[in-house]
Amino acid sequence: MALNSNSSSNLTNKFAQPAWRVGLWSVAYSTVLAVAVFGNLIVIWIILAHRRMRTVTNYFLLNLAFSDVSMAAFNTLINFVYAAHGDWYFGEVYCKFHNFFPVTAVFASIYSMTAIAIDRYMAIIHPLKPRLSAKATICIIVIIWSLAVALAFPLCFYSTTRVLPRRTICFVAWPHKAADSFMYHIIVTVLVYALPLVIMVVKMMIIVVVTFALCWLPYHIYFIVTGLNKDLSKWKYIQQVYLSVLWLAMSSTMYNPIIYCCLNSRFRAGFKHIFRWCPFIHSSSYDELELQNRGLQRGYQSSMCTSILSNRKSVRVHGNRPCLDSQTSHSIKDS
Repeated sequence: MALNSNSSSNLTNKFAQPAWRVGLWSVAYSTVLAVAVFGNLIVIWIILAHRRMRTVTNYFLLNLAFSDVSMAAFNTLINFVYAAHGDWYFGEVYCKFHNFFPVTAVFASIYSMTAIAIDRYMAIIHPLKPRLSAKATICIIVIIWSLAVALAFPLCFYSTTRVLPRRTICFVAWPHKAADSFMYHIIVTVLVYALPLVIMVVKMMIIVVVTFALCWLPYHIYFIVTGLNKDLSKWKYIQQVYLSVLWLAMSSTMYNPIIYCCLNSRFRAGFKHIFRWCPFIHSSSYDELELQNRGLQRGYQSSMCTSILSNRKSVRVHGNRPCLDSQTSHSIKDS
């Protein structure tokens, strides 16, 4: 990952680990990779395959899931291999991508959360104002990724490899090594870590933001502390500390699908549908209705209103509750 590239160059053979320890770390990182990739792919499928799930908030969750699955797939194991061995096996082109993409993906994740927060705020404070359209949502997502690329571009530009007598390293060759590296770490920490902590959002997103904050806090502390005290990079156990904080940071990509499943009935219904082959997973007819096309529901509600109107011409009432038109009821449900 971009922020570990300079410290990786400090790794030497004295940090070589016994096989059993490498094996344990391999299991830990592989678990993160598997859960993050499959969990986020299921979230993406639930949103794209069911029209009822294609709301403004869920489009931003789709972008968040795409960011997480991409970072998990392209960087988790590569980070582990490089951190554990201190030898870069993947060439200069992938070195540039390896340092560039994680910051891009994390930035896109953060500002997806920000967009969700703003959208929910507007829905609560100004419920009668029109919500974002699909085109506007896509434009915002494009802007988010454009800003993310701009923030991470220096890492791509300055990344390079160097062949040493016993190994190859991948690092960011800043023009002013210590000053530029430390200042960039501070900027990234503010933009991709501190900002989410001040976001006020709905319950599910609060848990997402807090989980993100807890996962990345040790990682940012590690680089700030080692940036201020260079001698720590020579400490005997610094590699184990780094592998621990890196694992915790990478694990942030696997928690969101679990949170969605626990706190949102529609996502939970989608996960039940995917895992219905498991003997202990029961997908009920209610779960199927949760994911049905909302167009069918609008038609059903409209027919109910028509029936009520034909029988009670003077009152649009169903039971004790007013029968809203389909567009109004849809807006209220999505808010």
